[in-house]
Formats: sequence, C-alpha cells, structure tokens
Amino acid sequence: MKKFFKIFIEINIIANLVMVLFSCENSLDKVKEFIDTDTINGVLAYDVTITRSDSGFVQARLTAPVMHSMEGDSSILEFPKGFDAYIFDKNKRPSSKIRGDYGIRYDKYELVFIKDSVVVENIDTEETMFTETLYWNQKTKKIYTRNAVKITSPDKVIYGDSLNANEDFSQRVIHGMRATLEIEDEE
Repeated sequence: MKKFFKIFIEINIIANLVMVLFSCENSLDKVKEFIDTDTINGVLAYDVTITRSDSGFVQARLTAPVMHSMEGDSSILEFPKGFDAYIFDKNKRPSSKIRGDYGIRYDKYELVFIKDSVVVENIDTEETMFTETLYWNQKTKKIYTRNAVKITSPDKVIYGDSLNANEDFSQRVIHGMRATLEIEDEE
C-alpha cells in the first residue's frame, strides 16, 4: 500500500509539472509586449541623485530618499519623502540649497512644486527662507511662492506675503513686506 501511494504521488508531481510547462501559451513576443515600457506607468527608486548640467558643468544636484517616476502624456517625478537640491555657481561651489518634505517635477514644463516645510538657503549670505509652498521653474531658474515667507539672516528677520527670486536666492522681490527686525549681537 505504501508503494502505491509513493507511485501515486510521483505520478501526481510529474503530471503537475507537465501541466505547468505546457499550459503557458504566452510566446516570447507576448512577454516582451507585457513588459514593454509603454505598459509600465511608473518606476519607484530609492536613494536617488539627479544632476542637472550644461556643457559639462554641474548646475544643480538633487538627492531624495524616494522617487516615483510616472511616464505618460505628462511625465512627472514625485518625491513623496522630500528632497534636498543644491544649486552650484560657476566656480562649482554650492551657492544655495532648496529642500522640502514633498516635491513633484513636471517634465513638460520643467517646473518643480515643493510643499511642507520648504527651506531655501543662500550659502554665501547665510540667509534662509521658510515657507509652506514653492514653485521652482528650472527653465527660467526662478523660484516663487504666494504663501507667507520668513527670511532670516545673521543680523535680521524679514516677513512677507509672497516672494519671487532667482534659484540661488541671491536676488529677490518680497511682496507685502510686513516687518524687518534687526538682531543685535550679544557680546
């Protein structure tokens, strides 16, 4: 009786293998069609670094813990866990930093929308801007927000209703400036 069950199990295993091998009717072309990039709507990547350069010179470098790339009529890059972006000057030194807890880049418009705890720093002047949302137009190299801003520097604090600036934060226009507070050095 044990021999019968052993043979029965072996026949069952062989029959199942034969069914698996011959039941696949997908040809190699069908498999290729299934994994074609047109059918994949997105890619998830971790610990990414994106570098923007022109004529071999690095202009900006963005790092993010998570990036979701979605292709289609309007391709986007989403940074759901935030990002840090450094803007470099012509001497290849970081001149400013842009960071936020969430970002999304619209490839068609070369526009990045950043929200939640947005910080822009000018490394040379030690000025830092805080706001809740920011648009970064990479084509024109400008940043702007329609939200309230707070700008701190070693000697003053400035508040405003909105802001337009170049991406390295060296030139800016603050709309609805409400206060400039001078900070005294403690000696």
